[in-house]
Amino acid sequence: MVRVRMCPLWPIHYVFMYLAVLGPIWLLSFEMIGAAAQVASKGSNWNVTYQPAKPDPILVDKDETIDVRLVNVAGIQLGPNDKLYVEYIVEDPNIAEVSTPVTEIPAESVVDTSFNITGNFLGYTKICPSINYFSAKDNRNTTEILTEEKDCLTIAVIRESTAIDKAFTYSVAGLVAIIYVNMGAALDMSTVRDTLKRPIGPTIGFLSQFMIMPLLSYAICKALIPRPDLQLGLFITGCSPGGGASNIWTLTLGGNLDLSITMTTISSIAAFAMMPLWILTLGKTIFDEADLTVPYSKIGTFAVTLVVPLIIGIIIRRFSTKFANILVKILKPFAVFLIIFIVVFAIYTNLYLFQLFTWQILIAGFLLPVLGYILGGGFALALKQSWRDTVAIAIETGVQNTGLAIFALRFSMPQPEADLTTALPVAVAIMTPLLPALLIVGDFFNDFNRPSGIKTYGSMK
Repeated sequence: MVRVRMCPLWPIHYVFMYLAVLGPIWLLSFEMIGAAAQVASKGSNWNVTYQPAKPDPILVDKDETIDVRLVNVAGIQLGPNDKLYVEYIVEDPNIAEVSTPVTEIPAESVVDTSFNITGNFLGYTKICPSINYFSAKDNRNTTEILTEEKDCLTIAVIRESTAIDKAFTYSVAGLVAIIYVNMGAALDMSTVRDTLKRPIGPTIGFLSQFMIMPLLSYAICKALIPRPDLQLGLFITGCSPGGGASNIWTLTLGGNLDLSITMTTISSIAAFAMMPLWILTLGKTIFDEADLTVPYSKIGTFAVTLVVPLIIGIIIRRFSTKFANILVKILKPFAVFLIIFIVVFAIYTNLYLFQLFTWQILIAGFLLPVLGYILGGGFALALKQSWRDTVAIAIETGVQNTGLAIFALRFSMPQPEADLTTALPVAVAIMTPLLPALLIVGDFFNDFNRPSGIKTYGSMK
């Protein structure tokens, strides 16, 4: 029998074997942890302040100088010909850019420097400085200190308000006032009284306006729009009352004008309660990410500016039927002119918003009014309303008061949010006339193939 001689260190030799293999790995890990701790220590001692601490918004295509104070940079040991740099990293260069992003600085306890920033487009971006060290010996750059989130500077970029913006607002207000005087002159008060005695149509319109449209706008914005500020713009549009253009389209398409005006008036007054109701319930999921004050006074102003011209038109009909009839005759061509004017001028004055438009925004702007037409009209047909009433309800549901939505956003939010959030209402305003315009054009060409004396749904009685 052969006797095997065991290692005198058995079984302790296994421990030495593991130490021989794992020891270098542990040492390397400890060295890396120590280096990381050193960098973290630098980061924790590193401090940066800006003057001004909260800079005013920068105008597009304008420059602004920001003074910077760097504290506790002296801990970095420089060799001969070594250099120290501060680099300003812009989170979104599409919004703003730094003219000289890399600047050499001395290794001192306190370093005062500055940078120039240029606004490129509306929005917010962050600028985060980092300290870079160039080693002449190794001929390479290394990042010595990375800026923490708290040391970044938030920059807002806004556009300069121009005279054409004010001209657009005032001219549209004047033209809408004139159109409502004409509508008041064409309004049959006895029919309005009969409508309110049997408020089936207005009730359907109210439910379509303040039940279907807010839910529809919320579903569309959550499905298509990723940014909460743009979601806010679409949701506010969906919660808005029927737009004044609904009366114009109803008139042009041969719907019940009296019912349309009655529903517009009711929805404008009801918006006092319904808009805050939706904002505080379903809209809370969006408003938690934004800061918007509900413009109650603006809604009241809109309702008054709607009712006053109507009353003037009614007074004209009451005391001068001949003059009222003249206004009625020019109402339809003037309405068409107003629609074209608003669309063309709105596009021209808001060209900057097209840079925000994506395919999601365009589809959302198209779906909201078109689905409103379909759902509102389908609701009316299901309840066996007449064709003229169905046209009025469908148009009243699909045509939102985008002007009120834009008005609310612009007056309730600071810049640049005021401009950014209007992208969706503008998209809806551009897309809203497409379907009614196609119906009018189709009806116009079909008239050539109809025997004389036969009127279409768009013909005025």
